Amino acid sequence: MSGANPVTNAKVCPMIPRYSRPEMVSIWSPATKFRIWYEIEAHACDAMADLGVIPRENAEAVWKAKDVEFDVARIDEIEAVTKHDVIAFLTHLAEHVGSEEARFVHQGMTSSDVLDTCFNVQLTRAADILIADIEGLLAALKRRAMEHKDTPRVGRSHGIHAEPTTMGLTFARFYAEMDRNLSRMRDARYEISTGAISGAVGTFANIDPAVEEHVCEKLGLVPEPISTQVIPRDRHAAFFATLGVIASSIENIATEVRHMQRTEVLEGAEFFSMGQKGSSAMPHKKNPVLTENLTGLARMVRSAVIPAMENVALWHERDISHSSVERMIGPDATITLDFALARLTSVIDKMLIFPQNMLDNMNKFPGLVMSQRVLLALTQAGVSREDAYAMVQRNALKVWEERTDFKEELLSDKDVVAALGTDGIEAKFDMGYHTKHVDTIFKRVFKD
Repeated sequence: MSGANPVTNAKVCPMIPRYSRPEMVSIWSPATKFRIWYEIEAHACDAMADLGVIPRENAEAVWKAKDVEFDVARIDEIEAVTKHDVIAFLTHLAEHVGSEEARFVHQGMTSSDVLDTCFNVQLTRAADILIADIEGLLAALKRRAMEHKDTPRVGRSHGIHAEPTTMGLTFARFYAEMDRNLSRMRDARYEISTGAISGAVGTFANIDPAVEEHVCEKLGLVPEPISTQVIPRDRHAAFFATLGVIASSIENIATEVRHMQRTEVLEGAEFFSMGQKGSSAMPHKKNPVLTENLTGLARMVRSAVIPAMENVALWHERDISHSSVERMIGPDATITLDFALARLTSVIDKMLIFPQNMLDNMNKFPGLVMSQRVLLALTQAGVSREDAYAMVQRNALKVWEERTDFKEELLSDKDVVAALGTDGIEAKFDMGYHTKHVDTIFKRVFKD
């Protein structure tokens, strides 16, 4: 964010209402921004009065504006002349407090002290909402995981049937990923929650470090250990990178749901409400529009990551090349991610699961998913791995090509029967073999 910027304050956030939720949007409103600016200035005046730098009555006079709703249009009007947003705000503040009473406001400070500290307050508040969002999503994922812990489903690699798993393990996998994201978001919040009231080039030449400590304490921040004229942007790069990782996890889950809703798969689907229409042309359609939307929103959140990283390299003690970037990615990335997390939570909560279709899909090529177990049994019976692989594969290929039953093919193969016996072959088609450690995995994931 910059001190000198000719762009006037937007009346609304850049993010469109369709993908916005009010609580997050309010963080980025001009009214909220100016309220935070005011609190920074007022708390700084208190600290300077405590130090005897300014008269106590002047500090107290600033608080006369504590209930004022700052006039955004008036500030824009002043900025159109000053071409400086902070000066425009300070001029407007003096209109409420009185020019004489306000003459010590911003004493020894620079615009970035206000702008950067405010930005980090906004990011910290946004992080609190995102943390709550992730916690809500985790609750939904855990509930569905427990519900379908033992619901058999075919696992896939490269999009091809592999071996049996359960729908509960799918949800548990996503839970574990989002739990890691919760830790990342908490770390990102911690790293971004710094403030700087250190004056031009950050040397405290014209303002006491005690002022910074006081302001930060009042705003729930910690003092930046060493700033220049701005707070170091590696902190912001890490914050937006975290948002990008979380967005990628959202897409990961959304992609799985989209696959499950394919007509030829149909193992799960988004809830389709009464009166909902899937297509303007084909009345039969039930499209995975919510998870497709989430895939697109994830792309938008990730688009903020590279600009945030490019903001790290600023000239000397400051420049404003980061300013325009942050005015856009701050609101857009946090508002979009907040909306996406809430939408995904709703999708998971209401998601339809079709256990019979899962079994039907697994048996589309009957018994084929047990091929590895037969291979291992042959090697344990004394057959070389190369020969065992060839014996299993020749029977498996018949199933692929002729849609026969894998177990029946094995029972008809004299070499396999000679090695395992009919009872040995029969024993290798027990579904419970593949799910025997589900409880162990769940204990690792859910810690209970």
